[in-house]
Amino acid sequence: MYPDRTGGPPGDARQAPQPLPVLARDTTAERPWPVRLLSEKIREYVAKMSTVWVEGQVVEHTYRGRAGMQFVTLRDTDVEASLPVHMLTRAFDGLHHKPEVGDHVVVQARPEFWTKAGRLSLRATAIRQVGVGELLARIDQLRRVLAAEGLFDVDRKRPLPFLPAVVGLVCGRESKAEHDVVVNARSRWPQVRFEIREVAVQGVNAVREVSAAIAELDARRDVDVLVVARGGGSVEDLLPFSNEALVRVAAACTTPLVSAIGHETDAPLLDLVADYRASTPTDAAKRIVPDVAEERARVTQARQRIRAAMASRLDREQHGLDAVRSRPALATPQSMVDAREREVGQHVRHARHLLDAALLRASGEVGRLAAQVRALSPASTLERGYAVVQRGDGHVVRSPGDVAVGDALRLRLAVGALDAEVTATADAAPHG
Repeated sequence: MYPDRTGGPPGDARQAPQPLPVLARDTTAERPWPVRLLSEKIREYVAKMSTVWVEGQVVEHTYRGRAGMQFVTLRDTDVEASLPVHMLTRAFDGLHHKPEVGDHVVVQARPEFWTKAGRLSLRATAIRQVGVGELLARIDQLRRVLAAEGLFDVDRKRPLPFLPAVVGLVCGRESKAEHDVVVNARSRWPQVRFEIREVAVQGVNAVREVSAAIAELDARRDVDVLVVARGGGSVEDLLPFSNEALVRVAAACTTPLVSAIGHETDAPLLDLVADYRASTPTDAAKRIVPDVAEERARVTQARQRIRAAMASRLDREQHGLDAVRSRPALATPQSMVDAREREVGQHVRHARHLLDAALLRASGEVGRLAAQVRALSPASTLERGYAVVQRGDGHVVRSPGDVAVGDALRLRLAVGALDAEVTATADAAPHG
């Protein structure tokens, strides 16, 4: 019996208890609902829901033969959500085999709320298994959707590192895939280190654990490449690797990712979104690290090619140098100077000959001109006994009228000169 809302003890007749609120919005801290009332309200609300078809993955299955009941737990394949389902055993009539853990099923059920346990469950009246063909059709539809979003585009693919220091490996627990990747990778490059996350690679927990392992390793800065490995399996076993949630986690990964699921017939969607698809875990090991023996052989071959190229280049240059040195200009460089010396000597002799000839002609011409000058010179006339009479001002006297009595005169002879004075003048006698 609950106390009244005045705070008095139960059964206190001095004050009548107040009625409980009818609606949830009317409740207060002073007037709350008891748990039984809230549970009853939820049960009534759930009871109004109609029958619904629900799809999920079986994660638990219990059979109680005495009660003739089957108890199944359905889990959503994309997120962490599950519901218990119970049904009569006859609901399994018509199925080829009873649903097992990991199977995809569709049930027709009506929600029920158990007030004592405060638990929601589904009471199923029919159950159907989702066939492989239908699952593959859904995967194909999802493939088209993701392709339209560009998650499979080639330009999104990142190149794998040539020599990763740390490889992140997501694989099954103690699986053959882990052994193939690690052993083959270390046989090729012993210094490679692994960060291994062993998770469920099939079943109800595969999507959650694989996605979490990828996200964790992608967040590490020391991990250079990620490998998701599994050694093949049936179509049903590989369904987690076509799950949309897992594929989107892989697409958001910033570290180059290698998918090594190992299923050639039906490629999981993880193969399409990965940066590199390996056919097997062994192929992934060969792809993520180089072979140290092959790399050493390539280095040796490269050195040999470099040496051969250098030797060939040196031989070619040496032959060219020998050819140049064998030319006369370099074999006997004095010969070139001697030839130029002879040419200079010839030019000097020729120039001297031309100069002598020119001087001889000029000397003859000068002699001729000198003779003409001497012949025309007044000095020649003076040598024959004539004299040149000049006044004091240097003017040549040509007639008696050019002077007067008493003027001083200068008589220039062939040799020397005489001074004279005019004592008389006379007119020149006329020519007869």
